[in-house]
Amino acid sequence: MWLRPLTMLRLLALLTLCETVRTGFFVSALPVSGPALPLGAAAIGAMAGAHYLADALAKGPGGLLIGRWGLGAALLPGPLLGLLALLLTRHWPHPASGVLACAAWGLGYAALWPGVMSASQALAVPGRTARALTVSNLSVAPAILTGALAVGPLMKAHPDLTWTALLVTQSLTVLLALSLTRLRLPAPERAAHVWRDWRPVAALLPAAFVQTLAPALLSTVLYPLLDRLTLTLRDLWLPGLLAVITFALSVWLIGRRADRGHPRRALLPGLLLLAVTFALAALPGMTALLPLLGALLGVGYGAFITGWNGLVARTLPEGQRAAAWGTVMAVEALGYAAGPVLGGAAWQLAGVSGVFGLGAAVFLGALLYDLGRARTGRLPGGTVGEAGRG
Repeated sequence: MWLRPLTMLRLLALLTLCETVRTGFFVSALPVSGPALPLGAAAIGAMAGAHYLADALAKGPGGLLIGRWGLGAALLPGPLLGLLALLLTRHWPHPASGVLACAAWGLGYAALWPGVMSASQALAVPGRTARALTVSNLSVAPAILTGALAVGPLMKAHPDLTWTALLVTQSLTVLLALSLTRLRLPAPERAAHVWRDWRPVAALLPAAFVQTLAPALLSTVLYPLLDRLTLTLRDLWLPGLLAVITFALSVWLIGRRADRGHPRRALLPGLLLLAVTFALAALPGMTALLPLLGALLGVGYGAFITGWNGLVARTLPEGQRAAAWGTVMAVEALGYAAGPVLGGAAWQLAGVSGVFGLGAAVFLGALLYDLGRARTGRLPGGTVGEAGRG
């Protein structure tokens, strides 16, 4: 899938370990061990908020640093600052210093995602760019689940061991980053006409915002939603399995269309299927449709994410990929930030139907936007039938 697989595997290992520690720290370790440190809920919330906000806002500048310093050098501050934040929290906890350390960690972390995605694009085998980017994007899913679901119970049972594990894992990220310090992206740097090259990127930003906003609508209302529907996590086992299977098949089979033809051939059907899935979920009696919803969700999301990654890859200016990835991902992060707010409001106003109905409307709006841009010839990525580029 990549021309330099060992280099890409090291980058993905770095990303995976960093996300494991970050998720484990903010989602599990801090909330569980906060009273013993002692840190109150407000301080913990401020530390997490400062980190994620700094990360989101600095992604564009982080991408610029990759072009200036080289990929490897730009990746090193994140692991180092993360290790410092962990040590301060573990041994010298204080709300003010904790917020500052976590914000600094977020600033350093900001180059990681755009750096890995731009490297994945630059090193992808020609004709497999969309699938390579999708694999890179999803490689952190097990890490995030580990940090969210495994660190908390371990912290309750063995706090000292858990802190040691987090510190050792973060130290490994520093060593991995050090091994990559001389890495530079092979993409050629060239003088750019700023507005001409970045105008297609600007056209992507509204879609980037709404497409991440939609799934984030569920992030803070998932458990209340399950209670309202009298469902448990066990009831989601079969739909979840169907979603995983159909997602994998969709990424591989429909992803080939995104690479060999045009990304819109995957993106637009994916958005349509997601809008239909959310609309069906908003109907009364939707619990009887759970297996169908799981299958549709897997196919739709697999098509959407490969099409979206392929479209972004074709759009970004060649000499400024890392900075452009950072800009797009910063807007995506803002969508994730706005999603819980709107999802909570929709839940308050209309319950289950309100949340899923709003999600369907958001995906439909993204579909209509992309169709409109395609019809006017202003949607980036060339014409339908254009051969995939690596």
